[in-house]
Amino acid sequence: MKLKVGVIFGGQSVEHEISVISALQAIANINEDEYDIVPIYIAKNKDWYTSNILLDIENYKDLDELIKKCKKVVLQKIDDDFCLVNYNKILSKVINKVDVIIPIVHGQNVEDGTLQGYLETIGIPYASSNVLASSLGQDKVVMKQIFTACNIPVVPYVWFFDTEYLIDKDKYISEINKLGYPVIVKPASLGSSIGIKCVHNQNELEDAINDAISYDNKIIIEKAIANLIEVNCSVLGNYEKMEVSTLEQVLSSNDILTFKDKYVGNGKTKNQSKGMVSTSRIIPAGISKELTEKIQATSKEVFRVLNLRGVCRIDYLIDSKTNKYYVNEPNTIPGSLAFYLWEASGKKYSELLDDLIKIAIKEYKNKSKKITKFDTNVLKDYKKGGIKK
Repeated sequence: MKLKVGVIFGGQSVEHEISVISALQAIANINEDEYDIVPIYIAKNKDWYTSNILLDIENYKDLDELIKKCKKVVLQKIDDDFCLVNYNKILSKVINKVDVIIPIVHGQNVEDGTLQGYLETIGIPYASSNVLASSLGQDKVVMKQIFTACNIPVVPYVWFFDTEYLIDKDKYISEINKLGYPVIVKPASLGSSIGIKCVHNQNELEDAINDAISYDNKIIIEKAIANLIEVNCSVLGNYEKMEVSTLEQVLSSNDILTFKDKYVGNGKTKNQSKGMVSTSRIIPAGISKELTEKIQATSKEVFRVLNLRGVCRIDYLIDSKTNKYYVNEPNTIPGSLAFYLWEASGKKYSELLDDLIKIAIKEYKNKSKKITKFDTNVLKDYKKGGIKK
């Protein structure tokens, strides 16, 4: 009997549409001889839906019309089964069952541990990092604090909450000035380069910060790297065993790799976005073998320190004159699942997805061997006024 693989995508995130692209890419490459695919779409209002019409990207041109044609569901555990149950207050009906989940979601409210917490509560195997690792991977400030404690190189930075900045703007502008321009202004918890701007002087700074604040209540300002080369490395596995991919060098005509660079392209074709696979890149990256090996080793350490799982992509900034490199950020569920890096490393996309499913099931089995509850019930002797001695 084939395993039923639920692919969850969408969500209330500014990266909603990118998640749809990534998920449909993956679904098209899952080995249908071994797995039955169950698409699970989280709409922008957080309602969950399932239907085979979710498999055709043409249907996403009108999201309101799309969900009208789908079945609204909730994911529940019923006895020993994980079930998609119709959202009906009068009569519940099991629409489908799933054995394992592949979350292909990006950004806040889904990739940041929120969805993972729900899946943990239900108890279903899922192919991504756990709650804490997902949260750490989403927060650019906390991850840098951890990296610094573990001697993993990061660029100099300043961070603050929106209210702190509004109360004492001069203090933080002074700290930013000490970094030296140019600087990169970022919302602390977003991805896909959304809300990010390169600022070359103080006159540009305030507008960039206000724009970032419109996306997030926590802001990070980073020193821009001179002579910049951006490279990425993917890691696959868990804390017991991990493997690293070939490195890519990503190209941009801007100061930073923008959302348009990643997902829209140069506008010269009418083709729909193909997600991160459409980004301009060089594979393998045009850096030395020695530097490549150092970055691959650091990628494993990042993976280990944050206790990441599944497939991740670690992004780096390199000063090409000094060969110093810095971890920019990990992507716990990378765009297009970084399959293009694994294909360049000799692993087909279908094989990558198969590995993800196996990692999820292995982690589920390993966790089931740990003590997570006690059979005794201390409340059986409870009496009003305290526990009976």
